[in-house]
Amino acid sequence: MIEAAASAASGQHHPAGALYVVATPIGNLADLTLRAIFVLGLVDAVACEDTRVTGGLLRHLGLDKPLLPLHQHNEHSAAQGVVDRLAAGQRVAYASDAGTPAISDPGAALVAAVAGAGFRVMPIPGASSAVAALSAAGDTLAQGFAFVGFLPGKGQDRRSALAAAAAATACQVLFEAPHRIEALAAGLAENAPARRVTLCRELTKQFESIVTLPAAELPAWLAGDAHRSRGEFVLVLHALPAAVVVAGAAGLSAEAERLLGPLLRDLPLKQAVALAAELSGAPRNALYERALALKQGGAESGADSDDDAG
Repeated sequence: MIEAAASAASGQHHPAGALYVVATPIGNLADLTLRAIFVLGLVDAVACEDTRVTGGLLRHLGLDKPLLPLHQHNEHSAAQGVVDRLAAGQRVAYASDAGTPAISDPGAALVAAVAGAGFRVMPIPGASSAVAALSAAGDTLAQGFAFVGFLPGKGQDRRSALAAAAAATACQVLFEAPHRIEALAAGLAENAPARRVTLCRELTKQFESIVTLPAAELPAWLAGDAHRSRGEFVLVLHALPAAVVVAGAAGLSAEAERLLGPLLRDLPLKQAVALAAELSGAPRNALYERALALKQGGAESGADSDDDAG
């Protein structure tokens, strides 16, 4: 493996006095690139989010390198130690626990410090859970995407961030931890019931599962099997259809938006629109266009799921 990595990657120049930002697997060790293996073998030291995690990866590769702890609690102070090593002509790699550093992981402050000191930063790309989820979402309406990552943990900040994500028209990528996934699903179901969502659990791991369905159905899907709330989650909020965007531009209030989704689930379209107009005071024509778009989005979404393997 080391020889194959050297054969594949050694033709490119990897200068001394540079920081190498190395993407590591998000679950499946086979996703580590040959270039990452080559660089980890080449560098003089490896700065890392957790020495236990990165140490295990290096041992698997048969490598032994000095490990420099650099995580969210010490990133700014530890960055100077990396800069000092670069000034001495060393090559230093940085690896977070999984995936690409500086994306909902430490690394950005280190890169800024290194670049600010005049040293080169070289990305070694590889696994990314956000990109993996997007590739499996099949969002045909997306024109690019917005990366949201983890919402704030609690309180008004979380409620505001969730409302903003639900209201945004573009495709978005969210991360969530297992102890908050049910709350996130409930929030999406309340704020954007007809929004198409692809939920990815345990990407690249043995019990990976991917399901696409309207947000209104997420809580019930999670509740259908205790295993479905375990693991790490990536959610893709699909882009809204153009008709929905136009309807939103018509000036519907947040109250009208909140009313319309639940009413459409329980009533025929015309009755739902009439009641929403009466309760919210919003224009009936705008509500009707919005209701049509929501119905269309729900009909297109379907529910494709891969059952858990265990």
